[in-house]
Amino acid sequence: MLDEEIPTFWRSLGIPGLIDIHVHFMPDRVQEKVWSFFDTVGPRTGIDWPISYRLPDAVRLELLRAWGVRAFPALSYPHKSDMAAWLNGWALGFADAEPDVVPAGTFFPEPSAPDYVAAALEDGVRIFKAHLQVGGYDPRDRLLQPVWGQLTDACVPVVVHCGSGPAPGAFTGPGPIGDVLAAHPRLTLVVAHLGMPEYADFLALAESYPAVHLDTTMAFTDFTERIAPFPPALRPRLADLADRIVLGSDFPTIPYPYAHQLAALARLDLGEEWLRGVCWRNGARLLGVDAPPPPAG
Repeated sequence: MLDEEIPTFWRSLGIPGLIDIHVHFMPDRVQEKVWSFFDTVGPRTGIDWPISYRLPDAVRLELLRAWGVRAFPALSYPHKSDMAAWLNGWALGFADAEPDVVPAGTFFPEPSAPDYVAAALEDGVRIFKAHLQVGGYDPRDRLLQPVWGQLTDACVPVVVHCGSGPAPGAFTGPGPIGDVLAAHPRLTLVVAHLGMPEYADFLALAESYPAVHLDTTMAFTDFTERIAPFPPALRPRLADLADRIVLGSDFPTIPYPYAHQLAALARLDLGEEWLRGVCWRNGARLLGVDAPPPPAG
C-alpha cells in the first residue's frame, strides 16, 4: 500500500477516516533533539532508523489530513524535571490552532506534577503521554501517585511507553506499570507499541484490567518483525481484545511509509470488523471524537 492509497483503504472499511492515537508534534528544538537521537541509533545499535517524515509541522499536518487521519494528539514527553508544564502549554497552544489535534499533556515525577496535571485537565487535555524509557523514572514514584489518581478519576487515557523495546530501561517491562495498575485498576492506560517486546505480558495486563488498551505503534511492520517479532500464537488474543486495540503510528519518526502500518494490520487477517474498531471506533471512544471534521477543501 502506498500513502496515496490510504483513503481507499479506510473507505473500503466503511469508516469515516482514521484516528491515530500515537502522533508526535513537539516544539522545534525538542523535535530536533529527538530526531538527532534516532540519527545515532544505527551506529550505536546496528539498527538503521531513517526518518521518513522529517518535515515542517505544516507539511506533516497536510499529509495527515490528506490521508484522512481525522483526529490525532500532539504527543510530547519530558526527559527531565521542570519541562513537562512547558510542554503542556505548547501542546495546548498547538491544539487550539489546529481543530483536528486533540489536546495532549505529559508529566514527570516532580512535586509540581499534580498541580500542572490538574491545570491541564481543567484546560481540556484529553490524553497524556508518559515515556518510562526516555524519562528513566519509576512509575511507582510517590510523586506520581496523585497523578495516576487524577487521570483515573478523570477517565482520561494515558499512552505509556512501558515496554522494553527498542532497548530496556530501568523501569520498563510489565512489573512497574503493573504495580501502578494494581493500585489504580480503573486507570485508562494505553500501552504503547503493544508492549514490545513483552507482548504476552502486556496482553495479560489488558485481559486483567478492563480499562487497559494497547496501541499498534510500529507493531507487525517489517521493520519491527525483524527485531521484535509478534508471536503468531498470540493473534487470537488480539481478536479477543478487539475493542481495546487502537491505531498508533509514531508519525513522523518512523523508518517506513505511514501506509505500511495499515498494510501490516490488514495482513494479520483478523477481519474487517476488527480493523474498523482499531482504525476508528476504539480511538474515537478514547479521544471523545463524535464525528470527523469535514475534509479540507
